[in-house]
Formats: sequence, C-alpha cells, structure tokens
Amino acid sequence: MIFDFDHPPDRRGSDSVKWGKYAGRDVLPMWVADMDFAAPPCVIEALRERVDHGVFGYGSPPMSLAGAVVEALQRDHGWSIDPDWLVWLPGLVSALNIVCRAVGDAGDEVLTATPVYPPFLSAPCYSGRRVTTVDLRRTDSRWTWDAGRLERAVTPRSRLLMLCNPHNPVGRVFSREELTSIAQTAERHDLVICSDEIHCGLVLDKQVQHLPIAMLDNATAERTITLMAPSKTWNIPGLGCAFAVVANPKLRRQMLDAMHGIVPHANVLGLAATEAAYRHGDPWRRELLEYLRGNAECVERAIAAIPGLSTWPVEATCLAWIDARPLALRDPVRFFEDAGVGLSNGADFGAPGYVRLNFGCARSVLELALRRIHDGVMAR
Repeated sequence: MIFDFDHPPDRRGSDSVKWGKYAGRDVLPMWVADMDFAAPPCVIEALRERVDHGVFGYGSPPMSLAGAVVEALQRDHGWSIDPDWLVWLPGLVSALNIVCRAVGDAGDEVLTATPVYPPFLSAPCYSGRRVTTVDLRRTDSRWTWDAGRLERAVTPRSRLLMLCNPHNPVGRVFSREELTSIAQTAERHDLVICSDEIHCGLVLDKQVQHLPIAMLDNATAERTITLMAPSKTWNIPGLGCAFAVVANPKLRRQMLDAMHGIVPHANVLGLAATEAAYRHGDPWRRELLEYLRGNAECVERAIAAIPGLSTWPVEATCLAWIDARPLALRDPVRFFEDAGVGLSNGADFGAPGYVRLNFGCARSVLELALRRIHDGVMAR
C-alpha cells in the first residue's frame, strides 16, 4: 500500500467538528460523515500551488475544472454530460435547500424515504414545503425502496422526489431495476427528481456499480437534478465545493434563480482541490476503498457478535447502520457515549432506535470502538 491509512493525523485540539464534540472526554467520535484520513497528496500539492499564487480574489470555475468533471463522469460511470449542465455550489446541504426552493411553491410537498440523511427532512421545511416520507423496506440482507408505498404517498401537491444514492445511512447502491421503478413513478406524476449521489466514489461492494439515475433515459435526465461533490470520496468537505448536473435548461435556470443573493460561490481553494481530485486522485481512492472494505468487514463481524445489535453489508459509503432497538435503550446515543463511542442518532434520520457508525478511520481506532460497544452492551 502506497498510502498510509493506519496512521492518520491527530485531529484532537484542531478545528475538527468531529473531534471537538468530545473534547476532554474519553469518547471516540464515530458520528459525522467525515473521515480521519489526510487528503490525497495530489490535492495537497494543488492547494500548495494555489496558496503560493498569493491572490485570493473572486474566482470562478475554470474550463479545465469542468473538463475534469466531464472526463471523470465518463471514466467512472460511462456518463456523457455537457459542461454547460454543471451548476457550481458551496456544498451538498446548500444544494438540497436550493433545490427545495427551486421546485414548486410554498405549501407543495417533497417526497423522500426514511431513514435518510437528516437535511432531506429539514430542507423542505426551511423552504416552506411539506415533507412526506415513506419507509424503506427492510430485509435481513438489504434495504429497498417500496414502489407501492411511494405510489400511495404521492398527492396532487407533490412536486419533488428526493433520492439518496448511494444511500446514507443504509449503504445501498440501488440497482437499475429499483431506479427505473422510482423514475417511472416520477414520470407518472410529473415529479422532479433530486438525486444526491455524493457517495458515488465510495462503492465498496465489487459486485455492484453505481448508476446515476439520470443515465436511465433522456426523459429521466430531463427531470433530474444530480448532486455530486469530491468531499466524501477524497475527504475534503471543509473546502466547500460541489456541483449539480442538470440537463434541463429550465431546471438549471430555476436553480440559479433560487441561488441569487444568498448562496456564495465555491471558494477558490475548493475549486483547485476538486480539479486535482478528479484528475489525479483515483490511485488514492482505490487504495482507500480497499482499506474501507477491511473496516466494513470488521464492523460486520463485531456487530454480529453483540447480542441485541444487527447491521447490514455496506455496499457503499463509510457508514454502518446499526439496529439497537432490541436493547430497548432510552437514549441509544447517550448509552454508547457512556461506553466511550460517539455515534449518530437514528432519530435524526427518521428511525429512532438505530445508530450510525462512521468507519472512515484508522483500523486500530475502529477496533477499539467496537470493543467498547461490545463491552458496554455486555455490561448493561
């Protein structure tokens, strides 16, 4: 292995939100989707070159950056896009809020499926929309969208369908058949699809391949806003650079109009880092995936050995979704914090009783966290 994922930088005492949450406490932070690994050397070098330039005035995405994204989407997903389809953004959470403002009117409904990344549930409300949720269908081996539940949830006020694929927190990479069913529902009811695909570079299961929903056919592409960023794959969320791929010029204009006056441009360091990541970051990404696969296996084995906890194979992301409901804990997050591990609260994702564990860290830290979870449960 060329890159060292076993010895990441020490983030304690830094500006890290992840580690600062438990400053002064013996709690391992495994909550927010922020890996502990240093960014790829190619990204760090690109940032050094940009800093050495010494001028940080107003910037705009260079044509070379658009070219890097176009080439990467073709290389990684076989997706041919026009650079004019790109809308540059300061981050994915901002993008979710922008889309909710751009589609429909106040009082209209936004559909999504739970559990799901918390901004999916808050962005519609911040935009004067109503969020309508359906439950993902759970089996022993996977979570899936339920076509019947989705169809029954649509009303005359439904305007937007928000999809997370690869899915946070359940770790699915939805199949062509699943995506086709979702797209058909959107077409029947004339819904715009907003597809958050920020984790598409972190597919761990070698038997599956990420398919952007906009690639299904031209009709689906015309109603889809695809959101992507280098932030999760190359661990640079603090640099604030993301983008939407929007083939439909009307939807693209609606997004740009919703951004006017309130949404800042992506910052110049983020632009430089993004181009470096997409052009030169793939060797680092491939080694990261191998490391994360090993971490995912550790999580799956450890959780399976703890009575009262269960989890699912992670097809993508660095996140494990854990069912702690059989333990009947009053406050699962507090319980695991007392055991020395900080996890995300399933209630924030629309699923009380579950917790989410981020295994994007050194294996030694992960193994210690899993021992603490085991010992905490066994001692209750």
